[in-house]
Amino acid sequence: MKNLFLVLIIFIGGLVTSQAQDYDSAIGLRLGYPTSITYKKFVSENNAFEAYGGIRGIGVGTSIRANIAYLIHTELGSTEGLKWYYGGGVGVAFYTFDTGFGGDTGTSFTVSGYLGLEYTLPDVPVSFSLDWSPTYFLGGFGNGFGADGGALAVRYILGRE
Repeated sequence: MKNLFLVLIIFIGGLVTSQAQDYDSAIGLRLGYPTSITYKKFVSENNAFEAYGGIRGIGVGTSIRANIAYLIHTELGSTEGLKWYYGGGVGVAFYTFDTGFGGDTGTSFTVSGYLGLEYTLPDVPVSFSLDWSPTYFLGGFGNGFGADGGALAVRYILGRE
C-alpha cells in the first residue's frame, strides 16, 4: 500500500510540474468529424490534455460532440518541433435526425484512441497536428466501433510571441 501511495504521489507530481516543451497551451480548430474548437494544455514536458467540442449539421440531422483526451508526446527524429503522440479519451455525442420516414434523438458515449503527429513552428506561435482516432460508441446512433475518425488541427499558441 505504501508503494502504491508513493507511485501515486510521483505520478501526480509529474502531472502538475510544467517543464520545457514547445508550448504550454494552445487553442484552435480541429477539422474532423465534427469540425470543433480545440484547447490543448500540457501538464508536463510530454503529457497534455486536449478538450474539443463541435456541432455538425447534416441534411437530416444534427450532432453535438465533446471529447477530452490524455496525450503522450515523444520527439520524432531530429526535426525541431516535430513530435508523435498517442493516448486515449472519452466523450459524449448528442444527436437528432429525421429522415421523413422516422427519426431518433439520443446520446452516445465514446471511448477513443489517438495516434498522431504534431509540428510546432519555431518562429510563429502556431502548431499543426494530424491524428487518427478510432472510436467505440456506447449506445445511441453509431453504436459500436468506428475506425474512420481523425482530424487536422491548427492551433494558436497562447502566451508565446
